[in-house]
Amino acid sequence: MLCKLLSVVCVAVILCAGCGRARMASKMSVDQARPVGFDELRQTTADYVSLRAGFGGGGSVYAAGRFVAVRHKLEVVEPGVALPKSIEAVVAFCGTIQCEVLSSTVNNETAVLSPSGNIAIRVVPQDWNKFLDFVGKQGKIAQHSTESEDKTAAVVDVEAKIKNQTEFRDSLRKMLAKPGVSVADLLQIQEKLAEAQAELDSEATQSKMLANETEKVYVEVAFRSEQRTASRSAFAPIGEALRESGGVFADSLAAFITAVAAIIPWLIVIVPGIWVLVRAIKRWRSKRSAVKVTPAA
Repeated sequence: MLCKLLSVVCVAVILCAGCGRARMASKMSVDQARPVGFDELRQTTADYVSLRAGFGGGGSVYAAGRFVAVRHKLEVVEPGVALPKSIEAVVAFCGTIQCEVLSSTVNNETAVLSPSGNIAIRVVPQDWNKFLDFVGKQGKIAQHSTESEDKTAAVVDVEAKIKNQTEFRDSLRKMLAKPGVSVADLLQIQEKLAEAQAELDSEATQSKMLANETEKVYVEVAFRSEQRTASRSAFAPIGEALRESGGVFADSLAAFITAVAAIIPWLIVIVPGIWVLVRAIKRWRSKRSAVKVTPAA
């Protein structure tokens, strides 16, 4: 009797296990056959937004080191004759080291302005001392100022955005590769994928700009000619007065001509008016005198 009971229990256990496996297999087949819905896309987007907020909103992000953008401004004074050649020499020397010329300007000497020039470059920190020594040989460094800006937070933020955006893009690509994707879901996934790729390209460009600022030193060199003052003679004021007298006479003559030109149109009206007024006064006086003489006769 006991043996029959044990055998019935064993058969029941085996049947229950078989039913459980059948249900699990049917559930797996249904899940595999179910098409990808946009709910998964929304869930992926929500995960990405929460992950990005964790990086940008006070999450624990540790950078490997500080990223600092360094800028130098130099003012070089030298004789004006050799200034263009000095600028060309600096540009040529920049090609022999790890240096990038961003801009170069030369202003030639005129009757009013002295020669001058400007150079803007980016050089790696290892070659900065070489560049500074070469510039010092071209003339006297009258001024040297240095500025630095910590870009660590910006670099870490951009790297986190790139990492999160890359994961988001890859998850969208995996969703496209799943079988049974409907046309509506396919269009929505492709739209999100295009937006993710555009933002990823923008962040990659920002990362390159930050890397260029932090991995190289920005240098701006301003060249100006040396101003030489000659000794002033005791008779110099007399010479200056004689040179300025011609200008003063020309200004006075110009003012007189302007005044005459302004008066001539009014003379055409004033002179005839005065003549008519004088004749009227004479007639009035003659009539008055005639009136006085008549009673006496």
